[in-house]
Amino acid sequence: MFVCSASYTDSNKRYTHSFLATDAIRDAMATFVLAGKTDCPHYAKAELLADSLQRCLPNFRIHKISVLPHAWKEWLEDTCTRNGWKHEQSPLVWRELVDQGGKAMLLGGFSDFLEHCQDYYSVTSDMPTDIMLSVASENLETKMNSIVEEQHRVSLIKPLHIWLSSALSPTGHLLIPNLLSAEVFPNTSAISLHLLNLEGKEEQLQWLRMETENLALPLLYQVTIHTDLEQAFTEADVILLQDECWSDDSDTEDEEEMKKKVKRISDRYREYGQLIDTRANREVKVIVSGDSFVNLRCSLLLDNVNLIDSNQFVTVATQLENEARAIIARKLKVRTSDVTHVIVWGNISGSFYIDLQRAKVFNYDGPIKGPAYFSQPAKNILQERKWLETDLQELVRCQRAAVASKTCRAAPMSLANGILEVLKAWNGICGPDEIFSLGVLCPGDYNLPDGIVLSVPVIFTDRKWSVLSDVTREDNLKERLEIAASELRQEKELGSE
Repeated sequence: MFVCSASYTDSNKRYTHSFLATDAIRDAMATFVLAGKTDCPHYAKAELLADSLQRCLPNFRIHKISVLPHAWKEWLEDTCTRNGWKHEQSPLVWRELVDQGGKAMLLGGFSDFLEHCQDYYSVTSDMPTDIMLSVASENLETKMNSIVEEQHRVSLIKPLHIWLSSALSPTGHLLIPNLLSAEVFPNTSAISLHLLNLEGKEEQLQWLRMETENLALPLLYQVTIHTDLEQAFTEADVILLQDECWSDDSDTEDEEEMKKKVKRISDRYREYGQLIDTRANREVKVIVSGDSFVNLRCSLLLDNVNLIDSNQFVTVATQLENEARAIIARKLKVRTSDVTHVIVWGNISGSFYIDLQRAKVFNYDGPIKGPAYFSQPAKNILQERKWLETDLQELVRCQRAAVASKTCRAAPMSLANGILEVLKAWNGICGPDEIFSLGVLCPGDYNLPDGIVLSVPVIFTDRKWSVLSDVTREDNLKERLEIAASELRQEKELGSE
């Protein structure tokens, strides 16, 4: 048997807890949890008593939970309900039996804890009431100071806010780990990821949030989930809008069903535009992607924003570009990456045109050869006009449908890769001569109706895009753009009925 003593000093007075302990008690692991209101005198006395035991008994462990007075009642009710306990006062003490394979065992309040200490450790305490009150006051002051310090620390963190719609989609799952990367967002120290899915169940989003947090990526600051528009796009720096429930609709729908579908999309995106205009940051980057009414959706956003520059809204045609590159590469027996600068004009999810006037091919095994950096114009190699004007267009149009029919799903990898390529370029990670096809508000010199979003070739400079000027728009291309514009105008009218 041995004797332990511990003391503390207050106002030049010394108070001592003395107790006896047997070897058996000393060697037994005891883990207690002490919870109480921050300003509770009994919690203060129990806290000091527990500290004394922990200092003198090597296997005694105490975990303290200090709860602010205004939050104590709710916290106590939740804790007791979760564990099946009944308790009404501060403090609350229980013993953890996890190491023995059991659940937590309620000890009780201050009197129960004091009685337990007296029975097991022969504790005596001579702390007077005025000291109890003084310690309780100090506890509250310390707690409030720590809260203020934490709030100040958090205020210094300025995370990049990314909003991802249809977060539960396969594309969303592929995007998330790549979005939280310095490769996509250089010079960013923290990212707040907001997962939005209006048709998804909250439980599914909770699991996705947990899975995202479990990635333990250094840029991830926090993940929030949203199943409604109550807070949608607040402080948004980047917004990625994917297809929603309408993309699963049948392709064989009749005219009346098509009207309902377009009306549903139009109503949703008008609301999105208004929310983005009022809640998002002025420099927000908005990318619309997917397979359904992509240009229409972007156009509807632009119709409903007044405070944000129209150049901040784009649609992604990179997926079509890459699909065309893959088809050409197979025909020429080169790698897909050996085909560059393919241009997509028009309505990305409707009447589009694949243009090879700037396309280059590297490493082609033909009569003219050169080093790895040597390239040839694609049109000089592919001289079959019918294949270029007809077959290629149809092959690209059918490519995505073929992938979906074989895999029973859309092409999420291709779509996610296209979104990431555009984001990288927009964030300054691309070559100065690299050409992208983006759906943007149509330039005035195209002689097309106002408010039309069409895919055109662009380049990125200093994190801003500009329409490529030195391209040839022959009469054939102009006719195709007019058809695409007419198609989009009809879609808009359909959504307004």
